[in-house]
Amino acid sequence: MKIFLDTADVNVIKDILPTGMVDGVTTNPSLIAKSGRNIAEVIAEICALVEGPISAEAVATDYETMVMEGEKLAAIHKNVVVKLPLTWDGLRATRTFTDRGIKTNVTLCFSAAQAMLAAKAGATFISPFVGRLDDHGADGGLLIEEIRALYDMQDFKTEILAASLRNTAHVEAAAIAGANAATLPPEVLKGLVKHPLTDKGLDAFLADWGKTGQSIL
Repeated sequence: MKIFLDTADVNVIKDILPTGMVDGVTTNPSLIAKSGRNIAEVIAEICALVEGPISAEAVATDYETMVMEGEKLAAIHKNVVVKLPLTWDGLRATRTFTDRGIKTNVTLCFSAAQAMLAAKAGATFISPFVGRLDDHGADGGLLIEEIRALYDMQDFKTEILAASLRNTAHVEAAAIAGANAATLPPEVLKGLVKHPLTDKGLDAFLADWGKTGQSIL
C-alpha cells in the first residue's frame, strides 16, 4: 500500500522524506489555508520534493470553473493530480480531465455507489473518508472492503486512496481491506511505528548490553 502525506507543510514533508515512506502528498483547501501560503507556490514546492502524485484541489462547485481551476493546477507540474468533489459537476469534470490525460482524485466518497460512478468517470483515485463515516456510526473500513470487491468484480482501474485516517487502527483496516494507497496526517504516520512492547523490549536489550561493558564501534 502506498503512503501519501496529508499536509501542505513543506517543512514537515522534508522531515519525513528521508524515511523513504512517502509515495505522494495530498492537500485540500483547509490544509492550504492553514499553511498561509499561495496554493500554486505550495504545490510547486511539494512537487519539487516528492516524485509521486501530488493532489491539488479545485474549489469551484460548477463544472466550467472546476475545469479552469483544474487546468491551472495541472499546469504547475506533471505530477499534479486534480482533486474534485463527488458531485455531478465533479464527475463531469473528472471525465473531461480523463479524456485530456490529466489525473484526478475524486474526494468525499462515502458509499460504494459513489465510488462506482467515480470509476466510470475515469478517476485515477477515489478517496473514501473512513474516519468521518465512523463519526456517524458507520464502518469506514467496511466501505473500503466494498469498494475493493466492486472494483475487482467490475475490473475498474481506479485506485482506492483511503482518506480521513485518524489512527493506526484505521490504517491497518485500510491496508487489510485492500486499499491501494492511504493518505495520512504526519502524526498518524509517525504513530504507526509505536508499540509499548517495542519500547519495553528495546529498553531490556539496552540494559543487558550495558552490563557487558562492550562497544560495537
